[in-house]
Amino acid sequence: MSGPDPGQFRAVLGHFASGVALITGLSDGGPAGFTCQSFFSLSLEPPLVAFAPGRTSTSWPRVSGSGSVCINILAADQEALALTFARRGADKFAGVGWSPGATGAPRLHGALAWIDATIEDVHEAGDHFLVTARVMEVESGAGTPLVFYRGGFGGFAP
Repeated sequence: MSGPDPGQFRAVLGHFASGVALITGLSDGGPAGFTCQSFFSLSLEPPLVAFAPGRTSTSWPRVSGSGSVCINILAADQEALALTFARRGADKFAGVGWSPGATGAPRLHGALAWIDATIEDVHEAGDHFLVTARVMEVESGAGTPLVFYRGGFGGFAP
């Protein structure tokens, strides 16, 4: 059985608006992170979240090395940060304020919310991994979210 054309598949799924998160962790080389739109709440009992890093990501192996992550939900004014963390090879943390969260993973200053979690399972899923993580601590700030829709960033008007 064949599926849709990959370009059409991406275009249609682009109609699903999502928030933008930066997944961060600590490795031997210091803080690491990447931009992720594929993030969701998985379970309330126990508290679990899931996200899907690309298999070709060079940041994911560094992030996952410590076994814990912080999911930093970006605020509407953090588009530049999302673009920086989406790039390969850049010093993503240059000039970025952060402090260690409950798990030690970097909590980025100015984020809308933080979810500190420990990695439970990693499954191969096509050209991505599906990662489940147990939530250890959560916190939120004030503001509105950065939204990703049809290949671009925007805001949210209640």
